[in-house]
Amino acid sequence: MYNLHSLRETAFTFPAIDNHAHPLLKAQHRGKFPLDAVISEAEGPASKDATQTLACFRAATQLADILQVEKEPRDSLWERVKEKRDVMDYNELCDMFMKRCGIRSILLDDGLGQPELVEDWKWHRRFGCDTKRVVRVEIEAEKLLRPLLESLLEQVDLDPDTVLYPALVKFFNQLYTSLTTSARDTEVVAFKSIICYRGGLNIRPRSLLGISKTNTGHHYDVVLSNLLEIIHEFQEEGRLRLAHGAINEWIVHWALRVAGENDIPVQFHTGLGDNDISLVHASPAYMQPVIKDYPQTTFVLLHSSYPYTKEAGYLSAVYANVVLDFGEIFPFVSGPGQRQIIRQVLDLCPTNKILWSTDGHWHPESFYLGTIQARQALYDVLSDIVSAGELTEAQAVRVVQNALFWNSDSVYKLGLKPDI
Repeated sequence: MYNLHSLRETAFTFPAIDNHAHPLLKAQHRGKFPLDAVISEAEGPASKDATQTLACFRAATQLADILQVEKEPRDSLWERVKEKRDVMDYNELCDMFMKRCGIRSILLDDGLGQPELVEDWKWHRRFGCDTKRVVRVEIEAEKLLRPLLESLLEQVDLDPDTVLYPALVKFFNQLYTSLTTSARDTEVVAFKSIICYRGGLNIRPRSLLGISKTNTGHHYDVVLSNLLEIIHEFQEEGRLRLAHGAINEWIVHWALRVAGENDIPVQFHTGLGDNDISLVHASPAYMQPVIKDYPQTTFVLLHSSYPYTKEAGYLSAVYANVVLDFGEIFPFVSGPGQRQIIRQVLDLCPTNKILWSTDGHWHPESFYLGTIQARQALYDVLSDIVSAGELTEAQAVRVVQNALFWNSDSVYKLGLKPDI
């Protein structure tokens, strides 16, 4: 009954803005992380089961098509795909997958893992796309805190009033300055917080943290004990990883304040993640009080907030400053699961507040799979809705164009054209 040629053409060919991804590995480090990382967040003993998921079976077939790997026998297809790509020239491999994506711009969070292993975010322009940087605030905070900790360890007496309090004042002043500088950098388009990994999304509002509504930052007692824990950990293990309750919450509040002052969005990891995450505290529903605290700051809820997609859709529907990214589920979730998630996104979320991403990282295959599977899911879901007579084809086409391109262009103020 419905031909839907325009919808199909748009879904599979319209240029896209990848609003959240990470850099590719350098050629000399291409084997540092297994290809299995593109189809699952599982680590350790659980990772051996990742290849037995519907997501992996589908990805193996799709990659085999491009790599020209014989598909039978299916039981060994994933391993044969890995063998074929591992012996290819790395630049050829990257070009093969990246240039098939139709990505017009990639917004890269370069704070994932060890920076010496990956290419610079500007390097990715070689694929014919624009790239911009997303600043991960916890990593920036750790960079500032390290020399401060080294200085504190030289102190004989860590008196709270005369040593620790001034140190916290200095740290947060430096953080404010650093984040403001980043926010005003024309190459930076957003901040990103991983507090979901560092304690959970149950971020307390300013009133409960003793933060002034008019001037964020003169009541530091709530974080003094956290600082002592960090100092002890740094002294004993030489390790600095900010995952210490109130101090992490304060860092997020600082980022939200600076972002609001400089009109850039803040991305939040929500939902799906590896086993470092507390799944219970990965729901964006916990963020409702802090969303209310910063009405001038745009919150980008990443990764479809899966499995809390409905909660994320609700927040995007009732708060003007919340938008929803539908990434990472490609290719981590099966095809049927992806379509169900897209339907949940569309249940409540305004179609001008839906942003697409690959969450591509390390391997070019992650960008390719994240692109083709998202395009397929959008077409499948919207064609069903059009066929049911609940949407015209022209409206569906516009939804796809917005989700893939125009919404991200607007949220991040990129000023791009699709060039089609």
